[in-house]
Parts: sequence; C-alpha cells; structure tokens
Amino acid sequence: MRDVLPEIMKWWRSGLRFGLATVVGTWSSAPRAPGAAMAVRGDEVVGSVSGGCVEGAVFELASEVETPVLQRYGVSDDDAFAVGLTCGGIIDILVEPVSIETFPELGEIAASVEAHEPVAVATIVSGPGQAGARRVIWPDRAKGTLGLERLDDAVDDDARGMLAQGLTGLRHYGGQGERRLDDLAVFVHSFAPPPRMLVFGAIDFAAAVARVGKFLGYHVTVCDARPIFATAKRFPDADEVVVKWPHDYLASVQVDERTVICVLTHDPKFDVPLLEVALRTGAGYVGAMGSRRTHEDRLARLREAGLTEAELAGLRSPIGLDLGARTPEETAVSIAAELIQLRWGGSGAPLSTTQGRIHHEAP
Repeated sequence: MRDVLPEIMKWWRSGLRFGLATVVGTWSSAPRAPGAAMAVRGDEVVGSVSGGCVEGAVFELASEVETPVLQRYGVSDDDAFAVGLTCGGIIDILVEPVSIETFPELGEIAASVEAHEPVAVATIVSGPGQAGARRVIWPDRAKGTLGLERLDDAVDDDARGMLAQGLTGLRHYGGQGERRLDDLAVFVHSFAPPPRMLVFGAIDFAAAVARVGKFLGYHVTVCDARPIFATAKRFPDADEVVVKWPHDYLASVQVDERTVICVLTHDPKFDVPLLEVALRTGAGYVGAMGSRRTHEDRLARLREAGLTEAELAGLRSPIGLDLGARTPEETAVSIAAELIQLRWGGSGAPLSTTQGRIHHEAP
C-alpha cells in the first residue's frame, strides 16, 4: 500500500473514483504479504496483490466494484485452469471503491505516512459488522468508527500494539467487540515509520550497505568521526550522514527491535566502544565486519570492557551469510540476506535442496 500511495493520492485529490484491492489474509505459500495492494482506474493499474497469479481477475473485480467485497483466491482442484494461485497458497483480498466521499481520511493517512508518523487503518472485512467500515488510529488519537464504541476501543488497543511492532494483519472479535470471539474480522494495516539502519564506518563497504539498506526499505544513517570521509557526496543513498564519534551518536538516538546496526569500522578505537553501546540496546540486529581473527580479538576486548556472555551472544560477526562475498556489493548482499533470513526464519540453504513451504511466517 505504501508503494501505491503516491499514485492513488493523485486520483483521490482529483476527485476520481477507483477500485482498491488489498491482501488482508494469506495461507500457505501466498506470494504477497498482507497489506499488498493494487489500485485500478479505467485501464490504469498500480501495484500488485499476487505477483501475477490472479491480477487479471482482481482487475476485473476492482474495475466494477460498487461496495466492499472480500474475495478468496486459491488452488482449484477441479479445474487446473481456473483462476487461482499456482504456488498452492490462498489469499483473501478486500476490494473496495475509493474516492474522497468513500474514504475521506485518506488524505490524513497519506500525510502521516509522508511525515513518518505512525498510523494504522482498521477495516471490517467480514462478520456481523458493516464490511468496509473503517477507523484510523494514531498513537494519540483516532478517527472514524467501526460501528460500536466497545469494538472501537478494543481495536484501538490492538492497533496501537501492532503499530509499535510494525505489524499488519487480521484481528478477530465478537459481534459486540468481545476480544475472545471470532465472529467479526478486522484488518489492521500498520504504517509504521521505516525501520532504521545505522551504518558505522565511512568506507566503500558502507556505501554498498547503505544502498541495499535503502532498497530493503530502511531509513539509513551513515556515521563516522572523520569529516573528510563522512560526506553526503560519498553516500548518496543514505538518508543522513553524521559526523560524530560512533558510540556517542548511537547513545543519543532511539533504538528499537526493528533497528539494524552494522559496524564496518573494524578498528578497535571505534568499534569496541561502539559495540559496548550497541549490544546493550534493544536493536534487533547488531553485526560487525572483520576476519575471524579480528572477531576473536574484538570479543576479548569487549569482555575486558565488562560485557557479559549473554550480551556478546547478540553480536553477529563476521557479519552476513556465508555467500563467499568479496566485493563491497557482494558483502552488502550477504548482509541483506542475513537480515531477510532473521526476519522470516529461512534456513539460508538453496531452495533446491529444501522441502516444504517457501514463504515463512515471521518468527
């Protein structure tokens, strides 16, 4: 949805009506995650909901939709040529008409997304409530209603918790908003600020890591204490370049479980005090570049600095997956591969040597 937002906002601001299809539920090897969206206006299409498997059918439905519709697509055992997912998965897609009249809150949502302000959109997709009823939730306020105050209150609490973790998905409630029932399904679409990638060390490897980090959707910061190396010209893909001692900078910024810290300095005077701070934050990933010999020396220095074995266990070094990478670009790919593996729980082995489902649930 974040990807199609700039285009659909042009239509919305122009007073045009269009169909919006959003993946709200997936099972087995579905190709796109909940939140993936496709918008249709006339013969114009932006976005994707299945990587091509059911796009044609969704296009037809979105072109003529008058009221919100929840449509399921999956494998058809009776007809191998029926519309479905060749991967064997199942997806539920909410298709709804969108205009200024039907979705007046969209402008505020887009403004929040652009400003990196957390916002979640909760929509009834099935059950006794009104399909398509919508409520927009920010950390400190909410707008719209799902029909019942009790349901609004329950969804507000859940949506804010999901927003804090950057989660998108279905939540189930009773017809009157009861938490332990599942009569009514509400899709909560979180637009959390992009996770942060902090890259320390203004070297050529850092430029490649910043590039791949931006490609993966991170807000990338490159930091180094040397002003001659830490320049925006050398790191055009970074969102910001900071000239400061790395450990001082890290101690001054907010870090959460979605934050990635890449220490590429491999110089004890920089990386030891930096890792002292990094390994005591709540960062979801702390990796450090260097040889195995450098790693052992680094561990010894960190132990001397007072870090415990439990804290040291959070360090991923040498950084990245074993891909045989040599160049800065190849090393950046190996780091990106490790981040993706940790996010989704993959084995890191060639898919041709594994069995079972390809798309993992988040651990």
